[in-house]
Amino acid sequence: MRENEPALWRSSLPQPQSEDHKYSRGVSRIVGAPEMTGATRLAATACARIGCGLVVVGCTPATYDIYRTTLPAHIVVKPDPAWQDSRITATLQGPGGMPGALLDVDHPQVLDAGALHANSMSLGSCTVITPHEGEFGRLLPNFQGDRNVRVLAAAREMGCFVVLKGHETLIAAPDGRCVINTNAPPTLATAGSGDVLSGLIAGLLAQGMEPFDAACAGVWIHGETARMAGAGLVASDLPDLIPEVLGEFYL
Repeated sequence: MRENEPALWRSSLPQPQSEDHKYSRGVSRIVGAPEMTGATRLAATACARIGCGLVVVGCTPATYDIYRTTLPAHIVVKPDPAWQDSRITATLQGPGGMPGALLDVDHPQVLDAGALHANSMSLGSCTVITPHEGEFGRLLPNFQGDRNVRVLAAAREMGCFVVLKGHETLIAAPDGRCVINTNAPPTLATAGSGDVLSGLIAGLLAQGMEPFDAACAGVWIHGETARMAGAGLVASDLPDLIPEVLGEFYL
């Protein structure tokens, strides 16, 4: 068990290059929640702020106007939760709930919140799941022991990367790697902060970061933005602070 710190993943953090265009910096597809649309908006904004070149929210026709009129102009909205494009490099499902069945994907993905309650989850070697303690218990009720043991066992059993959120978040890989994150202040215990985290991880995956590194970097940056925000934090404060945190790492 190691402590999560930038030295673990700094060298793999995506760096914008002079020849880049929006597609070379990754395309994220975010499945829009059918009711709790704010969760999707938080995730999409964080995904764009972490450097993803193009963020697309796919939603039901019934919520299309909500997303189209409330999301920033740089985030594209499609009236189809299963919108497809060969250039998609990461998918995020679950923030705020699911409008239907989970999408099967052949690229990196993050499953959060509503996606963790699906009857059957489509997991793969490039899947990151982000449960809090309650979701973890419902998802894997037979896993016993302390948090370290359970999160490692879950990652091995499910063959995916597990971010077990909490006051000390644990990130585990199927190959036995595990880190503990300690930089998050208690002000992160507020509605919507987990949606921001899932957007951060999805945005890093879309840019080609390996899942374990993307999870570790996303969790640490999430905590650092909260520390900078200070007292009175609400989740929508976090995305606007991401550029300041990234400025510490860009050459």
